[in-house]
Amino acid sequence: MPNPLTPAPLSFSPDGTLWSERYGDVYHSCHGALEQARHVFLSGNELPARWQGHEQFVILETGFGLGLNFLATWAAWRADPRACLRLHFVSVEKHPFTREDLARAQAHVLRDSRELAPLSATLQNRWPLLVPGIHRIFLDGGRVTLTLIFGDATRELRRLMLAADAFYLDGFSPAKNPDLWSPEICKAIARLAAPGATLATWSVAGHLRAALAANEFALEKRAGFAEKRQMLVGRYRSRKPHPYPAPAPDERRAIVIGAGVAGTSVAAALAARGWQVDVLEARDAPGQGASGNLAGVMRPLPSVDDNFLARLTRAGFLAALNGLQTLTAAGLPIRWGQTGALHLARDAEHEATQAKAVAGLGLPPEFLRYLDQSAASELLGYPTTRGGWYFPLGGWVQPPSLCRANLLANAERITLRCPVRVAEIRREQGAWQALDAQGKVIAAAPHLVMASGIDAPRFAAFSWLPQRAARGQVSWLAAADTPRLDTLICGQGYATPLVDGIRVVGASYLLDDLDTNERAREHAENLHKLNVLLPGFAEHIKPESLRGRVGFRPMSPDRLPIVGAVPDLNARKTRRRPPTHPGLWCAQGFGSRGIVWSALMADFIASLMGGEPLPLEYDLANAIAPDRFL
Repeated sequence: MPNPLTPAPLSFSPDGTLWSERYGDVYHSCHGALEQARHVFLSGNELPARWQGHEQFVILETGFGLGLNFLATWAAWRADPRACLRLHFVSVEKHPFTREDLARAQAHVLRDSRELAPLSATLQNRWPLLVPGIHRIFLDGGRVTLTLIFGDATRELRRLMLAADAFYLDGFSPAKNPDLWSPEICKAIARLAAPGATLATWSVAGHLRAALAANEFALEKRAGFAEKRQMLVGRYRSRKPHPYPAPAPDERRAIVIGAGVAGTSVAAALAARGWQVDVLEARDAPGQGASGNLAGVMRPLPSVDDNFLARLTRAGFLAALNGLQTLTAAGLPIRWGQTGALHLARDAEHEATQAKAVAGLGLPPEFLRYLDQSAASELLGYPTTRGGWYFPLGGWVQPPSLCRANLLANAERITLRCPVRVAEIRREQGAWQALDAQGKVIAAAPHLVMASGIDAPRFAAFSWLPQRAARGQVSWLAAADTPRLDTLICGQGYATPLVDGIRVVGASYLLDDLDTNERAREHAENLHKLNVLLPGFAEHIKPESLRGRVGFRPMSPDRLPIVGAVPDLNARKTRRRPPTHPGLWCAQGFGSRGIVWSALMADFIASLMGGEPLPLEYDLANAIAPDRFL
C-alpha cells in the first residue's frame, strides 16, 4: 500500500520567500530563485555545453519543489541552437503542490520573468493529479520529457530505471530533511549515474561529501550563490558498465505488426520520437480486430493492497487520459466521452472492500471516490442495490477512432499497409523481415514489434507465448429499449452511455472459443449481468432480438500485459535470464484493458527501444517482462 500523498502547503516567510512549514526551511534563496538555479545547477553541471551534440541528455533531480530548476533548464535548452535533440528531466517530489498552489507560487517567484511565464503556464496546465507514481509530461513536440515521480525519494530512486548524465541534488537543508541527503540516497544516485555523469548541489555538508565520495564521485568545492560561500560539484568516475539503458539505436526504423490500439499506440510513440514505422495489418483497416468495438471502458482497477494490476491500471489510465487529451487538442478524429465510470460492488463484502481501498489509498477525489448505495443511485438517476467506486475522469473510448488518430498524429513517419497478412518473420543481416505466404519481403527494419493480439503465437519466435484467446461478445441496445443512463456502469459486466444511439453492453468471456458467430445465449448473459448491476434495467429485452459484435482478447495467465524485449529460447540454458532477440519486441496480452494500457505500454516500449528513462518502476517493468514466464 503506498503512503497517501500529502500536498505541500503554500506559505511565505516575512521577506516574501516561499517557506515550508513542514521542514522549517525556504524553497529558494531570497537573493533570486532563477539565479540560484542557473548558478548552482546549470553551471555546476556545465550546462548547456555538456548536452550539445548529444542525441538525448538525462537530468535527475532529487526535489522538484516549485519546478524552478526545471523551468530554468527548459528555457536554457530552448535558447541553445546546439541543444541535444531530446531532453529528459526526471524529478522526485514527496510533497508536490496542488495545481492551484503551484500556479500561485510560480506567479509570485516569476513575477518579473517574462521569459519563463509561458513555460510556467504550460507546466501548470499539464500538471498531473497528485497520485503516487510516475507521471510523464511531453513538451515541445515531444522533444522535452518531464518525468515526475510523486513519492519518497528514499524509496523511489531505488525503483527508477535510467542512466542520468547530470544530477541536481536539491531539497531542504540536510539539517531539516536529513533523509534526502543520506548515504542511501547517494548510493541510489550512483546506481543511476551514466559514465562521466556530473552532479551539483548548494550543500557542502561533510557527511554528504563522504557519502558521495564513497560511491565513486570525484568532488570539488566551488564558489556558491549569494550568501552561500561554497557549493559542491562532482563527476562520477566509476568505469563499471551501466546496466541500463541499452544504447540509443543507430537507425530509427521499425516494423509494427498489428494496427489495433496496441500496435497503433506503439507506432505513434515511436514516430513522435523520430522513428520511421511500417504498420502491417491483416484486415482492411486499423482497429478491426479486438479493437473494433463501438465503445470500450476506460477506468482503473484499485485494490486494498495496491497490487501490480492496480498500479498498472492506475498509471495506464492516467497515461491514456493524457493521450486522449493530447489527440483531442491536436484536432484529430478521436471519439471518447468522459462521462465518469461507476464500478458497482457485487455483494456486501465486496462493497466493504471497495470502501476500505478508497480510505487506505488516499487518492484525490477527482480520481477515485466511494459512493454508497444512495449516492450511487442519485448519480445514475436509477436505483442500485449496492454502492461502489466512482471514477469522475473515467468514461468510454471508441477504439477504431483511437487507432486512426494514433496513425495520423505523426502521419509523415508512419506507413500503414493493409490488408497485408504476414506469414513469417525472420532476421537477416541485422534487419527483421516480414514475409508474405510466397516468401516475398513486405517490409524490413532493424526493429520489429509484435502487436497482433491473438495472432502472435503462430510466429515461431512467439510460439512460447503463454497467451490465450478469450471470445467476447457485446450486445447493442437501442436508445428506446432502456432508461436513460449517462454514466458508464461496470462490475461483472458493463454498459456504456449512448454512442450513436446505441448502448454497448458486455461482455461474454469464453477461453479458446474462436467461433465468430453471434449467439443468443451470450446476449442473454450480457442482459443478465446488466440487470444484476441495475435491477430491471433491461428486463423486457429479448436476447434473440439483439445484434452485437464478437471479438477475441489476447489474455495472459496473470492478466498483466506482456511487453518488452522478446527472449531467445534457443539460448535459454546459457544464462539465468535468457538473452533476447536483437531488435525484437512485443506488446501483447492486453486482454480487455487495451484502452487503459495502450498509451503507457507504448511509451514504455518506445523508451526501451530508444534507451530512454522508463515510465515504469523497476518492479512493474519486471512484472510485465515477457521472460517472466520462463
